[in-house]
Amino acid sequence: MKTSPQEAAPPRLPAWARKGSPLAAGTRDVRVLLREERLVTVCEEARCPNLGDCFARRTATFMILGDRCTRRCSYCSVATAKPLPPDGGEPARLAEAAARLGLRYVVLTSVARDDLRDGGAAHFAASVAALRERLPQAEVEVLTPDFKGNLEALRVVLAAEPDVFNHNIETVPRLFPQVRPQGGYQRSLSLLDAVKRRCPGQTTKSGLMVGLGETDEEISVVLRDLRSVGVDVVTLGQYLRPTREHAPVARFVTPEGFRRLEAEARSCGFRTVFSGVFVRSSFHAAEVYHDHEGGQIPFSRP
Repeated sequence: MKTSPQEAAPPRLPAWARKGSPLAAGTRDVRVLLREERLVTVCEEARCPNLGDCFARRTATFMILGDRCTRRCSYCSVATAKPLPPDGGEPARLAEAAARLGLRYVVLTSVARDDLRDGGAAHFAASVAALRERLPQAEVEVLTPDFKGNLEALRVVLAAEPDVFNHNIETVPRLFPQVRPQGGYQRSLSLLDAVKRRCPGQTTKSGLMVGLGETDEEISVVLRDLRSVGVDVVTLGQYLRPTREHAPVARFVTPEGFRRLEAEARSCGFRTVFSGVFVRSSFHAAEVYHDHEGGQIPFSRP
């Protein structure tokens, strides 16, 4: 989504929405390991502002099934191109990298693979299985695409028994045609609903970006919708434009605004809420998962 000359200039980046360099001290070792194991991370491909923090803590969110997405979402910097065939050796290399990093909580996500009959579900399952074999004590969170609503694909992923099933709703229904044109709001809700119907004890999680042009009232509707399908954990963070070629930021929500959103989400009944300027769905995922009592996440955020 390019900005036309008639569009209003986006708001300036406020000081509290600025993050340190992704080349922070302590990140090199992780980058080297990832290159050695020929692995991709969403941290790098999506230009996450928390990359320096996470790599310095020797953690990362692995992006399986390549770095070429079959969809073109206006907020995302992952490349859109014809994907390569799935790499059968990737699950074992991923598990080895997780072991070398000493991870006890592993987050797996992927590009959308609408070119595959199962949307990549079997590769998710194989990756979870490889992690279970190499790191039997590790907990695993999967952050999946919508599989185009394919419930058989969902069954394959759930059969691998991830500790957390995460699928991000990302934005409000009105904005889906602009920012997620190949997705669907009801499709995403239905996927999360199907998870709980098939596996009532499965922890489910979803995330929402703010700043794409939604209103507070629309956010409230999304929060209620997510709770209506049993979502346990919700994350809310500020959309930050990855490049000038992507959707502009419509507004910046203040730290106090995120605290109000957190209070509202808690009033909806979510078990855990993580809300803040730099919050992302997989940021501090282990701490978020272990916040079973719905109290404060045990680290500071804006």
